[in-house]
Amino acid sequence: MTEGIITSVVFGSIGFGAFIYGKKNAEWKPMLLGIVLMVYPYFVRGLVLSCSVGAVLTLLLFVWKD
Repeated sequence: MTEGIITSVVFGSIGFGAFIYGKKNAEWKPMLLGIVLMVYPYFVRGLVLSCSVGAVLTLLLFVWKD
């Protein structure tokens, strides 16, 4: 239970930072990934799956560029 909350807070914080970065620079990709990072913990159950999805989405922040 506690691990899930910590995972949600960590990836939600990364998502919030990505959203603010995208909004400030008028880039839609970081904004979109930031929103997904903030919302996905509500729909994904299980610590391993949650960490895996969060890691992939965070990796996409750095890989998915124009």
